[in-house]
Formats: sequence, C-alpha cells, structure tokens
Amino acid sequence: MKQVLLDLQSGSIRVEDVPVPAVTRGVVVENAYSLISAGTESSLINLAGESLIGKARARPDDVKKVLQKIGTDGPLPAYRQAMSRLAKPEPLGYSSAGTVVKTGTDDFEVGDRVACAGAGYAVHAEYVAVPKNLCVRIPDGVGLREAAFTTVGSIAMHGVRNAHVTVGENVAVIGLGLIGLLAVQVLKAAGCRAIGIDIDREKLALAADLGADAVSNYDGLAERMKVFSPFGADAVVITAATPSSAPIEAAGRLVRDKGRVVVVGNVGMNVPRDIFYEKEAEVVVSRSYGPGRYDRNYEERGVDYPIYVRWTERRNMEAFLELVRQKRIDLDRLITHTFPLDSAPEAYDLISAGRERYIGILLQYSPNGAGASGTVTRLSGPVARKVPAGARTIGCIGAGVHAQSALYPNLPGLPVNLAGVATATGLSAQSVAKKYGFAYCTTDYRAILDDPGIDAVLIATRNDLHAPMAIDALAAGKDVFVEKPLATDTEGLRGVVRAYSESENRLMVGFNRRYSPLARKMKEFFEKRSTPMVLHYRVNAGQIPPGHWVHDDEQGGGMLISECCHFFDLMQYLTGARPVQVYARAIEATGTLRKYDNFQATLAFADGSVGTVTYTTLGDRSYSKETVEVFCDNAVGRITDFRDLELRRDGKVARERRWLAQEKGFIEELRAFVKGEEADFAGSVATTLATFRAWESIDTGRSQKIDIGTVGL
Repeated sequence: MKQVLLDLQSGSIRVEDVPVPAVTRGVVVENAYSLISAGTESSLINLAGESLIGKARARPDDVKKVLQKIGTDGPLPAYRQAMSRLAKPEPLGYSSAGTVVKTGTDDFEVGDRVACAGAGYAVHAEYVAVPKNLCVRIPDGVGLREAAFTTVGSIAMHGVRNAHVTVGENVAVIGLGLIGLLAVQVLKAAGCRAIGIDIDREKLALAADLGADAVSNYDGLAERMKVFSPFGADAVVITAATPSSAPIEAAGRLVRDKGRVVVVGNVGMNVPRDIFYEKEAEVVVSRSYGPGRYDRNYEERGVDYPIYVRWTERRNMEAFLELVRQKRIDLDRLITHTFPLDSAPEAYDLISAGRERYIGILLQYSPNGAGASGTVTRLSGPVARKVPAGARTIGCIGAGVHAQSALYPNLPGLPVNLAGVATATGLSAQSVAKKYGFAYCTTDYRAILDDPGIDAVLIATRNDLHAPMAIDALAAGKDVFVEKPLATDTEGLRGVVRAYSESENRLMVGFNRRYSPLARKMKEFFEKRSTPMVLHYRVNAGQIPPGHWVHDDEQGGGMLISECCHFFDLMQYLTGARPVQVYARAIEATGTLRKYDNFQATLAFADGSVGTVTYTTLGDRSYSKETVEVFCDNAVGRITDFRDLELRRDGKVARERRWLAQEKGFIEELRAFVKGEEADFAGSVATTLATFRAWESIDTGRSQKIDIGTVGL
C-alpha cells in the first residue's frame, strides 16, 4: 500500500510503498479520505526542515538527554541513537474515514463505514489500523468525505464542552481557521450566540455565512463586543495558532467577570494576571478531543470509561457525526482542496507556500487492487553485500529504539543474509528494511517464521511478546535470539522451557553484558580465585515516565523484570554459579515512584558467593549509571558504565578506558549467535526466574528459593 511519510532529516514529503498494517485490538480500514491538519502537521514539517542546530534549539529537553547519554555511554552511542531517531520517517495525519476490511473486535464488522482518529493510527495511508475506541460508525446520510473531518470536529466540540456553555450564552471564538469555523457551528447547534474574531476578512465573511451572530477583526473589537454582549462574553474559545500571546490577552479583555477562557489552539500563554485577576476569570487548556486521550488503557486496549465520563473521545466523535447528519454542521463550505494520494507532496507545498487560500484539504484514495492482504513488501534493489557462501539467513521481528540503536546497526557487518524484518506498522518496517538492507519488510511476523529461507530469527519486540514469539520460532524450526527478558511471568517461562526441550534449535537471550570485553577481562582476572565473591551492582537508572510501556503490567513487566535481569545475569556470569536464593526489599510507592523501581536485592549463589543489586530511579542522571564491584581473594575489580575497568591486586592497579563508546557486548553477542556458539540457556532461565522470585520477595518480605526445576529444567 501507499503511505505519506515525512523525512525528519530533510523535511521532505514522500509517498512510498509499505506493508498493510496488522489488525490487533481494533480494525484495519481502507481509507477513502483523510484530512490534512494544516496547523499540527505544518509545525512538525517545519521542525523537520530545520538544521540540526535548529532542531536542537526547538527541542532543548531532547538535547539535554543527548548530553546525559554522552556522559554515561560516550559520544558515539549518543550520536547513533539521535541520528537513528531522525532517520525514522514520521507518519502524518490523524483524521480519516473509510471501510473496515479486517476486524479484531466485536464492535465492528467487515464492510462498516467508519471515521477514524489518532496520530499514528488514522494516518494518510491506503490502509490504517485503528484501535476500537478511536473508531466510530458513520451514520446513514453522512458521506465518507464529510466523515474525514470527525477528529478535528471533535477537537472543536471538546473545546466548546470545556467552556461549559448553556443555551443562550454569548461566546467569542478567536481564530477562524478550520477548528474555529467548526467551533462556531457547534456553538450555534448548542443554542449559543457566537462572535467570530480573526484578522482575515474572507474568514470573517465565511463565519457569518456559517451562522456567526457577529464577526470582527481586532480593529474596533471593543465597540463591537459591547453591541454583541454589553457585559462581555460568557466564554471565549481560542482556536488561533500563533506564538504571540495576543489572543489570550484579547480573551482577557473580552470575557465577563467569572467567565471562562478555553485555549484550544497553540498560542502564546503569557496570561495578563491583572486582567484575569480583576475578573476572576478561569483559563482552561483543552486537551485534544476528550477524555481518553493519552490513556493507553483507553486508546490501545479499548477499555472504555463509565458513562458518567460522558464525553470521551469516541462519544465526542459520535456526537459530531450526528450534528453532521442533522445538517447542523456545514462541511462543504470548508473543503477548499482535494488531492489524490500520489499528489500529497503538492498539498503540503500549497500549505507551505501560501499561494492559495485554504481551509479544509483532503487526500482522496482509490482502490489499489491489492486489497488488505499486502502485508509483505519487497524492496527493489536492496543494498548489495558480500556474504560468504553458506552464511546464515536472518529474519528480524521488532524495531524499537533499542533494536535500531544497539542491534540492527551491527547486522550489516556480520556474515549473514538479511531476509526480512517484521514490525507492527508498515512505515516502521519499510524504514528499517531500507536502512539496513533487508530484502523485504512485513507487518505479519509469521511471514518471517514461515519463510523457508530463514534459519535464524532475532526477536526485539515489546517484552510481553518475547516468550510467545520465541515459542513460535522454535516450533518453526528456527534458531532464536530473543531480547531480554526471556519472559514476563512464570507461565511464559515454562512455555519457553518446554518449547526449547522439544526443539533441536538453539535459543540465546540478549544478556549482552556477559559478552562485554571488559566483563570478560574481569572474569579472567578472578579465574583462579580460591574464595567466593562478594559483588555489588549499583544502578542509577533515572526515572522513566509512568506512562512508558515498560511499566505496563501486561506489556513491560516493570523495571525489575525488564532491566534488572541484566544485572542478575552478569553476576551469575562472573561467579560462574547459579543463583539459588534471593531476598529483596523496596521503598514504599509514593507519588510517581513505583514499588518495584527502587530496591535492593541480595542473591546467594551455589558456590557461596553473594551479590547485591541496588537499583534506584532517585539519583541524578548526570552521575554514572552502572557500577559493578567484585571483591575476592584480596583483589578488587570494578566496571563503570562499561567504559572504565579497574583491577587491583597486591597494591597494583590496572586500568582501561573507552573514550568514544561503551563496550556493552552487543556486537559480541550477535557474533556469538551467528557463529552458532551454544548459549547458556539454563543460566538464562535461572536469571529470569530470579527476577520473578525477587518480585515475590518484595511482596512477601521473605527470601525466596530459585529452583529452575520448578519451570521444567
């Protein structure tokens, strides 16, 4: 299928072939129309067109993160990760309408006409995959062209709802672009009187034609407002888009005592305190198109809110379409341009050049003849690579930040054939395939498993998919490299053990730190030890946002299971002994602090060694992230951030420093996998089980035994 994409490095707009997205908890829709949001999309395009310095100035918080990464990881990894993010094309669009062609929910059937919402979902593409709560049926009497406005109409409607207006109230709308003109019509449908305010005479005239009771530019606005409403506006809805604070200042002058100002558009927010104080006026920033926005449970999982949360995203969408059905909203007057999908770059040129007036710009789609089955796209002319005869052929599943910054950049340098890559979205799959030289890309991971030419699979998806995909890959007769954690619960771990026992193939877990050259040197340093080890692994992780998927109980498993498995595994590697018992304590969860993100876990190993992991999100990110200390036989070893190694014995010190980058073992683990080295599967199971038992120890306050026999080994 074809999709519009934005090149974040150059700012160019292209239409490219990508695989049809997979259906998950919603529907796959064949788009008929999608609406270009000139304001939202133009801001992203303008940022993409900036130089690296311009991008940095616009995103100072991101620059801070890069500088912190340079301090801990070194300049090369920080640069690679930053450029990897910029190299990934960005999908555009968030409001479309079409027909359901695949469904993964009982809410919709194939053939339903639906309006779709959501950035990353209702994009400018021939087919889109949309969660069920961001999708609504289109009522009879409403065309697909009109329904493509539903998301933007819901933004206007939510802004009006936030004004808490009632029948007969006087409301000012500042900014008569697309959302402002829709807001005027929603207000009229709600029984309010509306005055539209803008600097553009043609927009003022259009607002009057669409039902505004009065219109005005800023010249003489005070006098016109007195005629419209002598005591001021009951509410002011700001739908302008400008860095200037002039709209919020004007709103303060227009609103009545104890009135309400609702900010919908992206405007300057230097609120004049004196004006708002004297009137005791309220300022509300309207968030998108209703409750549910940015809530992963609602948007991704389809968990609806109770009816007393009356106007959710989906219910606002339904209400807007009902107003269109009743002819209370006139959209024909707002559609100024319609472009075929292939001409999308021309549509954006029209916006950026400003040569013509525009309001509503639609992209129109024609049936492509391939249908929704085109989940595999073969790349024309993949990058030629010299690969030895008999080299392994690898297929990859998943393409997140870690995969693209730590794993995939190493693949072109290995003696392997790169067959296919599978991701959930077509644009991501196509981007990764082109960048690293895969022969094809797909949104169906089973296409990788069913490919007879592939003998090894690399799995780098979200955590909850690791175990089931590893099980499927082993059943398909593939060798498996799966990122950590191996599983997120005991049942998943048992399933992997069972599949491995029934298979003749290898399975390696991405515990890369044991492959680090610095870790190998530390192990060699203590190779002839005569006493057990005492180990301490301190991790200054820094806080991860509460809404990040790694904290999700279903998808991520939390930091203890998702990340601390690395540290347990490295201690197991250094001791050469299995963990047999763990005791863990965590600080109490308060505010944004999660229970399993700040803890100490002490492990006992079969050889008598003991190791403690101190994991915290409470520290300063500018301080070193990881420090491993080993004490044994009157000797000490220390690794700091996998850039510094210090080994001490008998008063003699040996030090090594990596200036440009960390040596975390990513390339070394991949080389080992490609060579066919036998991995420590039982050790990987023990490490994974140790994280589960540490979790239980925190919950129960008691130490827990670690017995891999309980999961089938």
